Amino acid sequence: MFLGIEWYWWIIIVMALVISIPFKMKFMKWWSRCRLEKKDRMHGKWGDDE
Repeated sequence: MFLGIEWYWWIIIVMALVISIPFKMKFMKWWSRCRLEKKDRMHGKWGDDE
């Protein structure tokens, strides 16, 4: 038992983190692409200096 959690819960937590990292990377790429597209779309419009 480590920090009050049984060993099998640590395995579940580690597996959840390992599985979630690729999804996070994919989301970050998608988010940055959407921000870039929004910035390109707004470029040249009146009142937007971003």
